[in-house]
Amino acid sequence: MSEQIPSKLVTYATFLVTLGIVGISIISVIFPALIISNTYEFPNDLDPFETSPWALPIIISSSSLLALGFLYKTAKLPSILHSGIKFILNFEISKKVAVISGIVILGLYIGISFDELFLDEVNQWPDYLILQEALDIWPGTDHSSVYVNEQNTRYVRMVLLDFSQEFIQNIKFLPFIASILVVIFTALITVQISKKRFSGIISMVILLQSITFTDFDTIAVYENFWVLFFLISLYTIQKKSWHLSSVSFILSIFTKAFVITYFWINIFFIYRAEIAKKTKYLILASYVAVISVTYFIFQNQTSIIYDQIVKIDFNSFLNGFTGWGNSMQLDPLVMLCIIPLTIGLFVKSLKGIKQSDSILIMIMGTILAAPLISLVTDFYFILPYRFIPFIVAIAIGIGVFLSKEN
Repeated sequence: MSEQIPSKLVTYATFLVTLGIVGISIISVIFPALIISNTYEFPNDLDPFETSPWALPIIISSSSLLALGFLYKTAKLPSILHSGIKFILNFEISKKVAVISGIVILGLYIGISFDELFLDEVNQWPDYLILQEALDIWPGTDHSSVYVNEQNTRYVRMVLLDFSQEFIQNIKFLPFIASILVVIFTALITVQISKKRFSGIISMVILLQSITFTDFDTIAVYENFWVLFFLISLYTIQKKSWHLSSVSFILSIFTKAFVITYFWINIFFIYRAEIAKKTKYLILASYVAVISVTYFIFQNQTSIIYDQIVKIDFNSFLNGFTGWGNSMQLDPLVMLCIIPLTIGLFVKSLKGIKQSDSILIMIMGTILAAPLISLVTDFYFILPYRFIPFIVAIAIGIGVFLSKEN
């Protein structure tokens, strides 16, 4: 009993903090000018309480889903609807069916996306010109532009892109492979937590319906290597290969430094992992070593570049929350279900699936990363691709929510 009380407190604290961050993000969608009208340094005549077209759909969707959940929980739904929901929650498929379903889904995805590998990225994203210049001087960082030099401090990413361009003769090829693996690891993590193969298939579908994900899945300049390494670091925590978790995490950092804001997500995953305490301590020790190595490298090799782009601004931190709302308008499913999903994962945790807390932390952390980056620098723009880990968290969360009732 003494162990259950602290665990329950952690569940409540995780839920309340996540709901707070999600609430701020939703408010920034419903009232688009609320934050910026109070943080903009010049006089403005913006109406902070002018509502967006998304206000009514968000309110109706969230209210409807929460009401449906409450009526189901209290057994007040019509019997046919109650039985249908119960059937979905307890429905499972065999390993063979799951593998075949996954292959079919990936086959359709690859077939639809394959032609994108032959598009000229210069015509898609102007930032590709910066990447080209960086590859021309790789591995050097002696360019007159800090933007070009910063590209070449992402060592792992540049090695992979250089290999894709020079040896495969298509710079988009390895980024596409990484995106395919992101889909696979999203399913694997979902199955690992939910203990349900059908949930893994659902998470794949949720991720692939995301416009944010499919818009950037073959883009070299905004590749998904960092997302892949981050997911591998989470998945391996509960595997015999747990020692690869910290290694994968450091690879993700040197693919995109942005990932350093996810460090505490991994720590919480370790805390909630269903593994021996001794293993948890060993994993934590490996992470301490990883962060020490990362700090040493940044201090001694990349500090000159990063010292030029650091600029603390609390107003930018607040404005960072608007980036989520601007980006998620491409993915209405996320905005319409995030509040009910947050509450649903909290309920799942109370019912015994404690790793639902980990998904709540992942949802919160992947939202909060943008404001945190905005707090310390104005060097990076909060583009939609930075929220791909958030979309993954939602996909996993929906899968976990559909885990078996018992």
